[in-house]
Amino acid sequence: MYNMDQYDGENDYMQQEDDWDRDLLLDPAWEKQQRKTFTAWCNSHLRKAGTQIENIEEDFRDGLKLMLLLEVISGERLAKPERGKMRVHKISNVNKALDFIASKGVKLVSIGAEEIVDGNAKMTLGMIWTIILRFAIQDISVEETSAKEGLLLWCQRKTAPYKNVNIQNFHISWKDGLGFCALIHRHRPELIDYGKLRKDDPMTNLNTAFDVAEKYLDIPKMLDAEDIVGTARPDEKAIMTYVSSFYHAFSGAQKAETAANRICKVLAVNQENEQLMEDYEKLASDLLEWIRRTIPWLENRLPENTMQAMQQKLEDFRDYRRLHKPPKVQEKCQLEINFNTLQTKLRLSNRPAFMPSEGKMVSDINNAWGSLEGAEKGYEEWLLNEIRRLERLDHLAEKFRQKAAIHEAWTEGKESLTGEMLQKRDYETASLSDIKALLKKHEAFESDLAAHQDRVEQIAAIAQELNELDYYDSPSVNARCQRICDQWDALGALTQKRSEALQRTEKLLETIDQLYLEFAKRAAPFNNWMEGAMEDLQDTFIVHTIEEIQGLSTAHEQFKATLPEADKERLAILGIHNEIAKIVQTYHVNMAGTNPYTTINPQEINTKWDKVRQLVPQRDQALIEEHARQQNNERLRRQFANQANVIGPWIQNKMEEIGRISIEMHGTLEDQLTHLRQYEKSIVNYKPKIDQLEGDHQLIQEALIFDNKHTNYTMEHIRVGWEQLLTTIARTINEIENQILTRDAKGISQEQLNEFRASFNHFDRDHSGTLGAEEFKACLISLGFDIANDAQKRTGIMDAEDFKTCLISVGYNLGENEFSRIMSIVDPNRMGIVTFQAFIDFMSRETADTDTADQVMASFKVLAGDKNYILADELRRELPPDQADYCIARMAPYCGPDAVPGALDYMSFSTALYGESDL
Repeated sequence: MYNMDQYDGENDYMQQEDDWDRDLLLDPAWEKQQRKTFTAWCNSHLRKAGTQIENIEEDFRDGLKLMLLLEVISGERLAKPERGKMRVHKISNVNKALDFIASKGVKLVSIGAEEIVDGNAKMTLGMIWTIILRFAIQDISVEETSAKEGLLLWCQRKTAPYKNVNIQNFHISWKDGLGFCALIHRHRPELIDYGKLRKDDPMTNLNTAFDVAEKYLDIPKMLDAEDIVGTARPDEKAIMTYVSSFYHAFSGAQKAETAANRICKVLAVNQENEQLMEDYEKLASDLLEWIRRTIPWLENRLPENTMQAMQQKLEDFRDYRRLHKPPKVQEKCQLEINFNTLQTKLRLSNRPAFMPSEGKMVSDINNAWGSLEGAEKGYEEWLLNEIRRLERLDHLAEKFRQKAAIHEAWTEGKESLTGEMLQKRDYETASLSDIKALLKKHEAFESDLAAHQDRVEQIAAIAQELNELDYYDSPSVNARCQRICDQWDALGALTQKRSEALQRTEKLLETIDQLYLEFAKRAAPFNNWMEGAMEDLQDTFIVHTIEEIQGLSTAHEQFKATLPEADKERLAILGIHNEIAKIVQTYHVNMAGTNPYTTINPQEINTKWDKVRQLVPQRDQALIEEHARQQNNERLRRQFANQANVIGPWIQNKMEEIGRISIEMHGTLEDQLTHLRQYEKSIVNYKPKIDQLEGDHQLIQEALIFDNKHTNYTMEHIRVGWEQLLTTIARTINEIENQILTRDAKGISQEQLNEFRASFNHFDRDHSGTLGAEEFKACLISLGFDIANDAQKRTGIMDAEDFKTCLISVGYNLGENEFSRIMSIVDPNRMGIVTFQAFIDFMSRETADTDTADQVMASFKVLAGDKNYILADELRRELPPDQADYCIARMAPYCGPDAVPGALDYMSFSTALYGESDL
């Protein structure tokens, strides 16, 4: 008899339950159930070797089929059996089988080879039960329970959704047959219509379950329904054996489902990331194309000839600033947010970083945007300068036309008369008194010319300035100026010639009419004064401030103060004329009714004086209207300044508050995110005030107001500050969202994240959001990293050896290559600083529960049935259609020695998913 004493192994729970309660086997019903169940179980394995048993205690007596059974279920070879027919040969074979069972850690009690050879039914059934426990039930494990408890827990889990099933044991809980049907329906619902089953019909339920299991699940029928229903308490071992067959039948399908789920998850992440990359590329291309089209328009400096055309350009530029640019600012901000989110997702899913197409990096877009802003700023300055230039040109051109018209009015009708007078040779036959008169008359004429000389010089100077400012109608201005100058030069030459002739004759002529001469001398300057006054009173003016219009008003008042004295001079001149008339009448002087020294007459003086008196109130009204316009401009300046002086500091304060919020810790990340979004909403609600300020700014520009002494803020400052505020709050929200993604993906608790943030903020003394090398070193020490190196001075930099020592102190066993990899992760650009995100990634990377290429490869191997390749049909059977097609389209053909037609290489595909090879 074979007897093993207290075998101590790691599977000691596999002892025969309660040392195989022999009394239970005396129950004929239980023995019948065990005999039938164990026989069916043995045949389910022996048929793999092409044989079976009919009588369990007879067919195992020679030990041959017993050894064959053990080889089939263990997959191992036993010692060579004895082929003899003698009892000793049979005992030897049975002992070899029992030795093999004992070598697997099973304690056999009171089971000997002689009893098996003698056909002892109780010992034979006990031995088979021991084999079933070891090879069919031992490996069942659910939530760290094993064997019987694990199998029971598995049954309870799978049947929990079925209200009329309550599995508490392996005997009476299975009598109604609903437990078996529930297990099948849970895994293969198409095989059983569970809704038609009744608890009061156990025979139908049991037969249905046993027939379906045998036909579709390859589970042999181990019991009859009558065996279970006809027994008050079915045999526990028979039921456990039957149920374990269901467990093993369904466990393989569960592994395939788990493997398929893992692959689906990985492929879904990859497809989502690819879509995000495509969206980024399209958005970046559209934004860069818009910038490419806009910059040439802003760089176009071709000036217009009229103020109206330049005003239209300014209006087009305002439309660009109000309507076209703001959506692009939002697109640029969203592009940066999408890029950061994509990189975070790639990093969390263990994928390589996304590298956009050439020229589409965020830095490239920022550079293009900077060029756009530069062109925009230069374009606005050019527009304003051009408007000022055209305004100046229009003013000068109008002034030129006025002065030229006055001069031409003066010369009109006089040119031929004056030329004839200057060329007359009347002095040759005139008397002495006539000669004197001619000479005095010529002196008066020269005085008149001298008075007009300043106006001619002004006309020439204005024409020269118009040419220097590139006035579009310069040719006509130059032609008109040339005509005036030629006429004036010709007149000057004739005057000079006659003056020389008269001077030669002067010695002969002594008599002169002093009164005519005095009238001419006083009337000519007074006449020129009146003409100058009329010219000044009708002169156009352009001012930009109240002070300037007040200066013009003061000068006008001073001019009006001189009118009484001018009136006295007019009366004095008229008195001379009256005296001349009196003398002519008294002495009968033949003067032909005209003054020989001047063409000015009293009627002309009175007419011009009346004209001056009419122009004074008109000038008063023009000054009053301009003063009102300047007051309105001052009101617009103050209205804009009052708002700008509030909005500008408000934007600055909000920027500072956002900076404080981003480094302070109040509540969880979700609380911070909610607070920031509420903060963002309050900022967006401030937009109407910005729009109102834009409206005031437009009124200022339409009024052509170019400066404002009441504020240092321009609309450009406010716009830039507002855009920066919106971008900053959006970026801060995105940083918090990325921290939430990192926390959830890396498994970091809120307390850990708070500790990391507190340490990071403590050493980020300049609130820059980054740590220098020395600050990073101190931060690690505060978190428990022992990186002290007394032999090395503090240089503000953590060198490679210090950082390596720090990593080793917290459990990292690093070689040179691994250490270089970690350094490249913490500071990939070798800038000497560590960001908070890089700090969090480093602290959590090694404990992250992320998928790897090896895990995905192992999942594909499960679907492929342990082959080194996989077929398209296998992928379509286990994966959703879209993800199966995704794999088939990207997997390379398998070229190994065991390849078959249509074989696909899932190994290279798995490594490509994680950037370890090209996909």
